[in-house]
Amino acid sequence: MSAATSERMAPPPAAIARLLGAQVAIGAAAIFARYALAGAGPFAVAALRLGIATLAIAFIVRGFGRLSPRRELAFALAGIALAIHFATWIASLRYTTVAISTLLVTTTPLWTELYDVLAHRRTPSRAFALALACAGAGVALIALPGAATPAPIPGHAALGAVLALVGSLAIGAYLLVVRDAGNTPEGARLATRAIVVRTYGWATLALALAASIAREGPPRLDDRAAWAGILAMALVSQLLGHTLLNAALGSFAPSIVALATLLEPVIAALLAAALFCEALTPTTIVGGLLVLAAVAVTLAGEQAPSRPRPQPPVENPG
Repeated sequence: MSAATSERMAPPPAAIARLLGAQVAIGAAAIFARYALAGAGPFAVAALRLGIATLAIAFIVRGFGRLSPRRELAFALAGIALAIHFATWIASLRYTTVAISTLLVTTTPLWTELYDVLAHRRTPSRAFALALACAGAGVALIALPGAATPAPIPGHAALGAVLALVGSLAIGAYLLVVRDAGNTPEGARLATRAIVVRTYGWATLALALAASIAREGPPRLDDRAAWAGILAMALVSQLLGHTLLNAALGSFAPSIVALATLLEPVIAALLAAALFCEALTPTTIVGGLLVLAAVAVTLAGEQAPSRPRPQPPVENPG
């Protein structure tokens, strides 16, 4: 057995710590968002979060390179999809629990796989068909009345679930656009930083415009909790979390990193239970497990060796 194979089979403790640290940082995003929403609306919170992250990345990246107008337009559309993702997901936290919102927004692999099945007109595998059925049953159980502790704005749990699912679809659209637009004509791949600084920038502009139309301003300057939530979302969840997640790809196979992201809703649920006293009924827990199993099966199918596909930058909600 070669040294490289041995290292792949037994990642060093530091690599494991980076992967787990990424899940904690990203999983905490919903907690930070709850504090931010106490002082501002979802458009304003999302715009400030992405704006701060964009400025930090732009400070690090030196020279973005010129692309064709068509590819720049593709990244602009990806940015708009990213804006929709953050706006709807953050808004969902007003109407449903952290656990349910974070769980539903992680169903993105189901929608991207479904798109590939329909776009390429191929017969879905039995595993994927089973995954869709499990996900549907899980969402139905989650949506049952009285399935969880009331959210900050009670009585609108269905709206919260729909907003979270829209956020999941939107991030799926973002990944699909970036997956294709990120490849250069020469077959190389545009640097991840060059991609995200473009898409984050366009998303920030779209969210700022939406916040202006909705008349959502930033939190008051003396609202320390709201500003701490926004800064933590940008610097801890967005920059630190996603940086660690991308760094983990150097020590783990993409399938392992992808499957590890299923820890995020679990971490979010535990943090919400400790901080906000959120509780879930046994029915909701069963539904959540069905959804997680469906996503796991789909991710395993996407990473199959017989189906190689371009890798977009690792991007998850939070």
